[in-house]
Amino acid sequence: MSYMIGIDVGTSGVKTLVISETGEIVTQATAEYPLYHPKAGWAEQNPEDWWQGTLTTLKKVAQDLGPRAAEVKAIGLSGQMHGSVFLDKSGKVLRPAILWCDVRTAEQCRYITDKVGGREKLIGYTSNPALEGFTAPKIVWLQQNEPEVYQQVDKVLLPKDYVRYRLTGEIFTEMSDAAGTVLLDVANRRWSEEVLNALNISPEIMPEVKEATDVCGTLTPAVAEATGLPAGIPVAGGGADNACGATGAGIVRAGRVLSSIGSSGVILVHTDEPQTDPEGKVHTFNHAIPNKWYVMGVIMAAGLSLKWFRDNFAHMEKQMESLTGTDAYDLMSKQAAPTPPGAEGLIFLPYLNGERTPHADAFARGVFFGINPRHTRGHMIRAVMEGVVYALRDSVEIIRGMGIPVEQVRAIGGGAKSPLWRQMQADIMQLEVATLNVDEGPAFGAALLAGVAAGIYDSVEEAAENTVRITHTTEPNRALMGLYNDYYQLFRSLYPALKDRFREAAKLER
Repeated sequence: MSYMIGIDVGTSGVKTLVISETGEIVTQATAEYPLYHPKAGWAEQNPEDWWQGTLTTLKKVAQDLGPRAAEVKAIGLSGQMHGSVFLDKSGKVLRPAILWCDVRTAEQCRYITDKVGGREKLIGYTSNPALEGFTAPKIVWLQQNEPEVYQQVDKVLLPKDYVRYRLTGEIFTEMSDAAGTVLLDVANRRWSEEVLNALNISPEIMPEVKEATDVCGTLTPAVAEATGLPAGIPVAGGGADNACGATGAGIVRAGRVLSSIGSSGVILVHTDEPQTDPEGKVHTFNHAIPNKWYVMGVIMAAGLSLKWFRDNFAHMEKQMESLTGTDAYDLMSKQAAPTPPGAEGLIFLPYLNGERTPHADAFARGVFFGINPRHTRGHMIRAVMEGVVYALRDSVEIIRGMGIPVEQVRAIGGGAKSPLWRQMQADIMQLEVATLNVDEGPAFGAALLAGVAAGIYDSVEEAAENTVRITHTTEPNRALMGLYNDYYQLFRSLYPALKDRFREAAKLER
């Protein structure tokens, strides 16, 4: 039996798992690390923490495997997108990594857009606009605010690629993660000379771009000794967390849509050709499948909205959870379930952390709209859950408008675990919602990519089809189509009406 390891370098911690060639999860381990906020709006991490977490989890899974560790054929990597690790010529990290959730770079986004010749030109070059979370604005911020550090930069790496460097001594990135820098020509699969030149960024500091299934180094003897794994294990290119998550959910053919409700929310659809929204409301990135792409919309506070409600208004449910072991979210769902669809006119805008798709507005805020005396806690819980799905539908509608087929939703994350949330997704999007035999996130997809790199599978498509299976489907209630369409149109009308008020409120917050 052959085994593959998948490592996901996340924001809260690293997750490492081992799978067999049939997709069975043999063992897994996690290690947490801190997130630093040295100033308001800043989010940084120490790359050494990622590395120590990776070593800890690799050592744990190697111990669990015992003699079977000799049968590990490859390692795959996934990681949080957009983060920037700045290395000097000796490979030393020059400063803490600036992360995807860091919003210090609003001024640099405007600067990039102007220097390239406007938003339309930038989208033409890279298929995406400049957003605060992306990598290019972080590089420009370093140029402008820490020039003495920038002068020492020899390479800029993304989080998972730094971990690969420590595993193998090799410096590479791959298409799906490079696409999130706003420096990659996504359609032509190369660094954009036009954008690099406009921003005075030397192409020499950008790593060579490989495919997700390419072998990009082998495990060094020193790391092998530290972990108990054999030296020389091939390390695959791997992929961005969303690309690996899509791979692990079987989003490898046209028509399949990933719906991920974690802290944030993602709608992602596979495409065989690069297709770009001219307004840049959804992102177009390279898939982990060679010569394939995906289109993705992101909302900033999906599960986070329900967690916010739980933490602040569901103290009784949290107490019951501690006494009985019944999950507080399940208790909340039981309150929401008897409430009629549409929550009798109560609508929630889930913009607690601002919003990305489709508004790209850091000033947007959460709103309960339409409260009247008959509304209860159950109505409010249902409105929060529905509001998240309305926001996800925004991405589905943009994707449909681009002419991309949308046939089946594959749900992962918290939205897959909740029967009520699955039914809401089916009813509001009017699509079949499927759940899967695996919900291990990007680490599972990274392990599949490792299997392709090792020759265990002939292609990413084969790897996914051989291991990912549908376990349950939720069909939409056609009788609710008209009702939910009406509520969705009301939901869509609220942001434009409140946009200017959000900005006024932000000024008062200060």
